[in-house]
Amino acid sequence: MPVSMTGFGRFESTEDKWSHCWEIRSVNSRYLDLKWRLPGFLRGYESRWEKLVRKYGSRGRVDISLNLEVFSAELLGIGLNKLQAEAMITQVRDMATADGVDFTPDYNRLFGLSSLWRDASSEPDPKLAASITAGLEGALANWRESRQAEGDDLVVDLKERFTLLKEYGETVKAKVPEILEMRRVALIERVTNMMETLGAEYSEDRMIQEVAILTDKLDVSEEATRLDAHLDRIFEVLNSNKDAGKRLDFLLQETFREINTCGNKCQDIEVSRVVVEFKAELEKCREQVQNIE
Repeated sequence: MPVSMTGFGRFESTEDKWSHCWEIRSVNSRYLDLKWRLPGFLRGYESRWEKLVRKYGSRGRVDISLNLEVFSAELLGIGLNKLQAEAMITQVRDMATADGVDFTPDYNRLFGLSSLWRDASSEPDPKLAASITAGLEGALANWRESRQAEGDDLVVDLKERFTLLKEYGETVKAKVPEILEMRRVALIERVTNMMETLGAEYSEDRMIQEVAILTDKLDVSEEATRLDAHLDRIFEVLNSNKDAGKRLDFLLQETFREINTCGNKCQDIEVSRVVVEFKAELEKCREQVQNIE
């Protein structure tokens, strides 16, 4: 079944040396647009995690954030450049000795020298990375569930609306023969009266031609057939789960085109009213479809 592009997912995990919580929020978008909020040392994982996200969704603006707490100092990958620190202290001590000045290193000052501190590891601890990745997959599964639940509700609502549209279409089809007959009778009467007024000779062949032209102008059987086909196809797409949003969007465009042509051709007040109702309901369907992946 189709899924909604709007959803929320969350997954939290706590272990001896770390705790992390993933949160995923998404809204509708034409393409898949990922926005990551990650600790700096995990930026290198974005590309591989994006492949994981694409297994769970193909469209939508998706905000993914990770809140990570590490309880073990060695996992942070921060190290002191001891060689450089010792070299600096030795140089200052030698200078103080040469000048006869007492020297006691102030180790507290070392914390303020950013050049002495470095990231000792370009990659996070493998176990930590594996745990974070598993947490992301858990959040994605939860995200998918919420989108599926909303998608199911959307499908129920859309099926009701499209059923109503089929009823509107049947009303238009049933009305067309009546309109054709009324217009045919009115045309014959008008032409006959005009001929009598002008004293002209009545031509049966010419009348048949005029009626045929009128019938062709008002006939919407082809449009009505395509309209039915589009609506039937829409129900098939609603029961499938592959690229439903894009296909529904295209089918709605074609459906609008056919019903609009029916309204323009028929030129009848009652049919126009039904066509207006059809278009209004179709626009509501279009708004709903914008949220389907």
